[in-house]
Amino acid sequence: MKKITVVGAGNVGTTTAQLIAERALADVVLIDVLEGIPQGKALDIFEACPLWHSDAQVTGTNDYADTAGSDIAVITAGLARKPGMSRDDLLHANTAIMKTVARNIADVSPDCIILVVTNPMDPMAQVAREVTGFPHRRVIGMGGVLDTARMRSFISLRTGAHPKDIHAMVLGGHGDLMVPMTSLTTVRGENISDVITQSEMEQIIQRTKNGGAEIVGLLKSGSAYYAPAASTVEMIESILGIKTGTLPCSVYLNGQYGIDGVYTGVPVTLGPEGLKEIIEIDLTNEELSALRASAEAVRELVGKLNL
Repeated sequence: MKKITVVGAGNVGTTTAQLIAERALADVVLIDVLEGIPQGKALDIFEACPLWHSDAQVTGTNDYADTAGSDIAVITAGLARKPGMSRDDLLHANTAIMKTVARNIADVSPDCIILVVTNPMDPMAQVAREVTGFPHRRVIGMGGVLDTARMRSFISLRTGAHPKDIHAMVLGGHGDLMVPMTSLTTVRGENISDVITQSEMEQIIQRTKNGGAEIVGLLKSGSAYYAPAASTVEMIESILGIKTGTLPCSVYLNGQYGIDGVYTGVPVTLGPEGLKEIIEIDLTNEELSALRASAEAVRELVGKLNL
């Protein structure tokens, strides 16, 4: 069975570990700096595995040596947003955490694929790649899958359509400048513009962009974790070959869409090597401009880090 390390035993990391174990996708190692927390949560998940008919081994640790030989490492470690904070406010604090985590992962699992969940996600993916020296294809950021799921859920709420009948894609950075592809959004095969009004769609787009902040505001302490964890597992299932298809993920671009040298969300296919292919789809001029503007916002944040 494959081995997946989840770094960070907070809500996102623990829920990710639970979903991996529940689906018997791989053995899981949950690691955190807090003593007892990853061990206790991992044991709790492991004791549920018989009820899920899962033979996954789930262990918790504070020692990166126990994560050695991982096929995939999911990095969720970092400070969570508080009400009033943007993802970008976390930049410098989480950069320090990401550097430490990425170095440790690279030391013991030099052939693994890294999935970055920590916010601000796009710059953190770039930090992880720079620190590890891994090929770009093996460091991928999770954001577009989550943003797309949020938009589909809001469209379902408005139209009554089953989410499986709603096709959408959100590109760009995982932040306020994310780019919902309205020209590609369909409900039961019909373009979204033929189903709801432009005003209604604009409200959905705004709620999608504000999706994380809305949950932070409601929780008061902590941030979203069920949907981020499910989005991460969707990527894992694609890497493992359990699912196929195109996903919006944050990857390092080398000229695609006229963007070079920065991580941002675009349509990709994933596989055992990590990133298989970046898909260049036809965008409207407005969408392409918005995508490039979103990428430049990521580049500006990365520029503050002196990588």
